[in-house]
Amino acid sequence: MDDWRQAIYIAIGLLIGVVFHEYMHGRIADLLGDKTARTAGRLTLNPIAHIDPFGTVLLPLSLLLISRGSFTFGYAKPVPVNPFFLKRRRDMVLVSLAGPFVNFALAGAIVIIGAVVHLLGVSTVTLAGGVVSVTELFMLFYLAAYINVWLGIFNLIPVPPLDGSHVLEYFLPPGARASYERIAPFGFLIIFAFLFAFGNIFFNILEPLFVLMGRAMGIPSYLL
Repeated sequence: MDDWRQAIYIAIGLLIGVVFHEYMHGRIADLLGDKTARTAGRLTLNPIAHIDPFGTVLLPLSLLLISRGSFTFGYAKPVPVNPFFLKRRRDMVLVSLAGPFVNFALAGAIVIIGAVVHLLGVSTVTLAGGVVSVTELFMLFYLAAYINVWLGIFNLIPVPPLDGSHVLEYFLPPGARASYERIAPFGFLIIFAFLFAFGNIFFNILEPLFVLMGRAMGIPSYLL
């Protein structure tokens, strides 16, 4: 596949993933009593409401250029959540887990639909009056699933301001929690250092999963 076509597919999947991620944070908080996201106009799937100039535009484009279209990453503008409006302290854990959960759910749904279509033996589909190869179409879906798995896992890293930090914080005793919160200003530095040191290990661990996802969808091995 052409590198830049792959880059566009990854960027589309990333945009879908970060928008659903933030929307689900706001939706679960809203259900649990915090209407902050609704008041701020963020309880929507309209991408414009969630775009962060750096995280959703500049960072992904820069990574695509640096990697020549083979990799990108980014984030949307965080949905505002006020824990004081939540009924229980553990509700913040549910709000935090909602984002990664929807990323995994999106990836799973894409793979299941792709696997069913593959088993049915469909080879082409008609879109906008033209015939498109299912393999080509599924590469878009596969890369969307791929980036959503990464988004879900990345956000579970227990370092502020990522979602995993709120989960870990819930289980810490008060003294340890106060110490843990002091690392928040250095969170992004810690995250990038962690990814630089252990990113390849994560990729190697997850590579068999990505290969399995692609094969389930009937994508040729040379494209994975």
